[in-house]
Amino acid sequence: MSAPTNPYLVLGAAIVLPASGHVILGVPVRGLQFLFFMVILAWVTAKIAPADASFVGRHAGGFLIYALSILDAYKIARVRTATWVHGARAGSDSAQSGIEPHT
Repeated sequence: MSAPTNPYLVLGAAIVLPASGHVILGVPVRGLQFLFFMVILAWVTAKIAPADASFVGRHAGGFLIYALSILDAYKIARVRTATWVHGARAGSDSAQSGIEPHT
């Protein structure tokens, strides 16, 4: 099994371009879902927010989903990395003890 993508690379990509972290992880449909809800909630809050609200205030729903998508992409990358590290350790421990790894 090859090493997973560095979680910090995924985090940086997700911050710079929404849904790109999910694309790097190989789950582009999940990234597209986040983009869809980002646009929808930004539009809804723009219609509901008062006219004197700031840009961020008018589009707060979209920014909320954007923040959640960053956290989601980073979490997926961290879990994959931890699983890979744990699997590598379990394989080396069983090789030393002569026990077959559990799959």
